[in-house]
Amino acid sequence: MNETPRADIKAMRRKLDSLVSKIGRAVTFMEVCGTHTAVIFRSGLRSLLPEGLRLLSGPGCPVCVTDQREIDLAISLAGEGRIVMTYGDMLRVPGSGTSPSSNSLAGMKSCGARVEVVTSAMQSIEIARKNPQSEAVFLAVGFETTAPGTAVALKQAADLRNYSVLCLHKTVPPVMRALCSNPKLKIDGFILPGNVTVVTGIQDYVFLSDELHKAAAVAGFEPEEVLAALVGLSRQVAAGRFCLDAYRLYDVPKAGNSAAREIMSEVFETCDVSWRGLGQIPGSGLRVRKTYSRFDAAEKFGLNDLTAYPEPKNNNCRCGEILTGLLTPPECEQYKTTCTPLNPVGPCMVSSEGTCGAWYRFNH
Repeated sequence: MNETPRADIKAMRRKLDSLVSKIGRAVTFMEVCGTHTAVIFRSGLRSLLPEGLRLLSGPGCPVCVTDQREIDLAISLAGEGRIVMTYGDMLRVPGSGTSPSSNSLAGMKSCGARVEVVTSAMQSIEIARKNPQSEAVFLAVGFETTAPGTAVALKQAADLRNYSVLCLHKTVPPVMRALCSNPKLKIDGFILPGNVTVVTGIQDYVFLSDELHKAAAVAGFEPEEVLAALVGLSRQVAAGRFCLDAYRLYDVPKAGNSAAREIMSEVFETCDVSWRGLGQIPGSGLRVRKTYSRFDAAEKFGLNDLTAYPEPKNNNCRCGEILTGLLTPPECEQYKTTCTPLNPVGPCMVSSEGTCGAWYRFNH
């Protein structure tokens, strides 16, 4: 754990300039956390970066990386007397349909479907208990930070017959392997999500430095912590010695949160899932174990075969390329023209953690 000062921003900026100059070439780092993306834009941190350092926003927004067929599946569950419960960012994500009334959860809600916004998995349990005559389906989206909450909710639902979960949880380490194997991407190092590592620990990311020889640093969510992580990444690249550093104002347990890991392991098992813009990534998803299969919405409603949903039509949305760092939002022909927060074409403009939305809000 490296002590992160509260801090002398100017001194860190000078150090960053010196290190990038010492590297002697352009260097590219990527953050893979939607909260980091928001912090970086909101604080104006990009304006402090030296000319030779490029900072990309990767697949850190869980709503954004949800595959289009999964979005369509979630929308299909609304109606027919069911209550669909979702985090707010999912509400306006466009499906691949053509009818505005059925092309998002918000559209379905406007047509009378019961779609409820919740802030936690436990709140979805409360709604199911209050409506015993209706099937209540929770859309479980998120990385390792929200998956333990879903697991706890499933255990709490033991006495319910009307409750189920559409499990769309994904895990971060496999997608980082996928990014590193993409020949179109030349990434020198990663800023790792501090909230995820609190749950999983840092051992799941050691492969970045030890195996793939990438610089890696866990950062908190203060601008100083992110800047300190960039200094640390640059120091690793300049020295040609790679390790896993941490820059947070509080400690990151090496093994993570054992209770959270145990309950995730009890309730979920890993599976291969598709990510928007990245395709199928082995072992990157979580599905409900057989022990809890009666709470699995895909099983309950016969939705296990995603191939039953037609291949989404191409609407020229470039979210996939933006999520992988191959494009920045202004390089998309629809950015700020046909795609705006009021009329989003893709999830990267919808979500509060989406890269396109952050660029739009902060005038980049």
